[in-house]
Amino acid sequence: MSSLPRGNFSAPVRGAIVDQQTLIHTRFAGAQLRATPKRRHFAKQSGSHASPVKGRGLAFHHVREYQGGDEIRHIDWRVTARTAKAHTKIFEEEKERPVVLCLDQRHAMFFGSRHCFKSVLACHVAATLAWAGLDNNDRVGGLVFTDSGHREVRPRRSHRAVLNFIHTAADYNQQLADTSASADDSIAPPQSLATAFEELRRITRPGSTVYVVSDFNGFEQDAERQLHLIARHNDVIAITISDPLEEDLPSSGMYPVSNGRERLQLMLNSGIRQQFHDRSEARQAALKASFRRAGIHHIGLTTDAPFFDLLQRGMMGK
Repeated sequence: MSSLPRGNFSAPVRGAIVDQQTLIHTRFAGAQLRATPKRRHFAKQSGSHASPVKGRGLAFHHVREYQGGDEIRHIDWRVTARTAKAHTKIFEEEKERPVVLCLDQRHAMFFGSRHCFKSVLACHVAATLAWAGLDNNDRVGGLVFTDSGHREVRPRRSHRAVLNFIHTAADYNQQLADTSASADDSIAPPQSLATAFEELRRITRPGSTVYVVSDFNGFEQDAERQLHLIARHNDVIAITISDPLEEDLPSSGMYPVSNGRERLQLMLNSGIRQQFHDRSEARQAALKASFRRAGIHHIGLTTDAPFFDLLQRGMMGK
């Protein structure tokens, strides 16, 4: 079972599967995250980079034809190009900003070489963000997706909604262990990120704060397109979960490896290790470039380090 001492945010998360009660106790971390000097959201501005924007401010409402006196920086160039007439985005004062969590619990997340599995760290991060949203009086909900499907939690401003999300996360996480223990050829192929993001787009109301907690395994063109569409009218924060072994392989030698279904012996040498490292760096660079293009803020977390300080600094835009 996973563990994180109550109030001890400097300790790394540990374990291969989550404990629901431990996730409930992340409310202490969530309250501390809420207590940062300035709570900020990340939105795409007139430029191409993500910028921290304090408070609730203005939310996108609709698009109409440009009128004299409208701010040029609010022109919607896509609609303008499509219609051959200048159109501008209209904003209104936000009355609320729902928090929508998208948590990855696919089989590829059931991996870890240090303190915990990626799937466990992702659950702790998502639970902390859920409590932080509720502590800020936001409606909280989202979806948890696996290899075989997903389950939605409708955003509500209540402890029950957060507990429902946590229960769903813990349930799917523990199913990962059950699936691995009885892995066979009947296991369905993993659900694509594109499918999960399409569902996320369907349930997300414009003007929401969207946290995607995933290793982004399988982030291909269709998934990128869906996520970029979500980012057009929402503040999207991509929280990548990784393990050190996914970046650098161990020293040369023979190692047993398994994907949960098959087992084999892997011979490593310096050439293979360098190729693996180069591919990992290229993948990370491509991910970050994609996030920048859509104005998506990125926070990177790893299984070998305490997540709270990194998450807090990321939320502050540092």
